[in-house]
Amino acid sequence: MYQDIEATPRDELTDVQSERLRETVRHAYEHVDFYRERLDDAGISPDDIESIEDITALPFTRKEHFRDQYPDGLFAVDDADVQRIHASSGTTGKRKIVGYTENDLQVWRDVMARSLTAAGVEPGQTFQNAYGYGLFTGGMGFHDGIEELGATVIPAGGGDTAGQLDLLQDLDVDALGSTPSYCLYLAEAAEDRGIDPTDLPLSTVVIGAEPFTDPMREEIEAALDVTAIDIYGLSELIGPGVSVECAEAQDGMHIQEDHFYPEIVDPDTGEPLPEGERGELVLTSLTKEALPVIRYRTGDVTSLSYDECACGRTTVRMDNVSGRVDDLLIVRGVNVYASSIEELMIEIDDVAPYYRIDLYREGTLDTMEITVERHVDSTKSADEIHDLIDRRLHEVLDVTVDDLSVVPYGEIERQETGKVQRVFDHR
Repeated sequence: MYQDIEATPRDELTDVQSERLRETVRHAYEHVDFYRERLDDAGISPDDIESIEDITALPFTRKEHFRDQYPDGLFAVDDADVQRIHASSGTTGKRKIVGYTENDLQVWRDVMARSLTAAGVEPGQTFQNAYGYGLFTGGMGFHDGIEELGATVIPAGGGDTAGQLDLLQDLDVDALGSTPSYCLYLAEAAEDRGIDPTDLPLSTVVIGAEPFTDPMREEIEAALDVTAIDIYGLSELIGPGVSVECAEAQDGMHIQEDHFYPEIVDPDTGEPLPEGERGELVLTSLTKEALPVIRYRTGDVTSLSYDECACGRTTVRMDNVSGRVDDLLIVRGVNVYASSIEELMIEIDDVAPYYRIDLYREGTLDTMEITVERHVDSTKSADEIHDLIDRRLHEVLDVTVDDLSVVPYGEIERQETGKVQRVFDHR
């Protein structure tokens, strides 16, 4: 059952958000040099922020600001008050360091317990946590939320797929948390061991930490005979638990709006976009102590819906992330997101849900090569699949690739841990 705050009337929720925004802005202004300088430069005082509607007057925070303020220039509390440190992967340079007070950790536990409840996980069930532990927020975020919910956690972590399968079977596991690609990897590994993946005791998988499409979700649900629930989060805000789908509807992810305020803006202009229009997700923390974050441009492309949900929650829902602003591919003048290519591939029955895109630059011209796997049950030849994909890419996305390879099933490298890299940019 959801908590009262998740189903509160929107005018009451707005009052909560307004009060918490005022507190957050004042806290950041008084304790973080970066925010004080940014607000002063914009001619804004904390006293100017009266309600949540005033949020658009505040300047954006970007990922480069985390790098510029490395390691703890954005912290708003003394070191002695920081109870835990996590960090992003740091794939483009220094890691983004994030800190948590004890109250921040309790908020994280609460929103994760809410998220797991929405996903259909119940107290007393057994949850196998296959997200990586360590600086990555996934493992510990799920772990604490599972315990807060009152479920039993198996801290399996990433990798050791044979051991994961043993635990799933021997401990009669009800729910699994992992990346979507690892769910498919587990199903493959089970088949390799002569196990029917649909015979595993799982009823729910909570998938996140990498983009995926609805067809990929359907592939997971069919392979494991489960309900696959999407969860969203990011280290800069808290980790997993910012938003989650409800099992009743599976129609967008409910944002925990009493803690994280969402906006959608035009990626180019930064101007707010209306409900339902796709753009860049901007998030503001409303209760963070150690690391308050104001109008953070996530780079994730999605939309918001305030329509009533079948589950009874009144919180706004964000659509599945369709790509990243900085991952937009521009090939021969055509704009396309990698996730659009993934969605097209998975809709083709003869193609397995594995692919890779390689981008190159020859002179001033961008080129794209795509490698896909032939589905193990396909009766079509590689040439027939090649022609089908080539035609669909042109018809649906108006994309012409420079090289398209159809390889046997299993040839594209799988990863036992972490996120699967699908786009390799060599430019």
